Amino acid sequence: MATKSFLKNIVIRDKKSATAFIEALENAEGKKRKNVKIDRLVEDIEDSEKIKEIFKHK
Repeated sequence: MATKSFLKNIVIRDKKSATAFIEALENAEGKKRKNVKIDRLVEDIEDSEKIKEIFKHK
């Protein structure tokens, strides 16, 4: 899940929006999540030249 999707500020200004939000939460409550298999190695990179190489435009 993207970080932005659960760190978003939600502003509810009317009863209709509040009802829709509550219904969405209640609907999501019973849903199962998918299991995720991590199949890649992760490496911390601190060298600025390596970081520049990764993000270099082709």
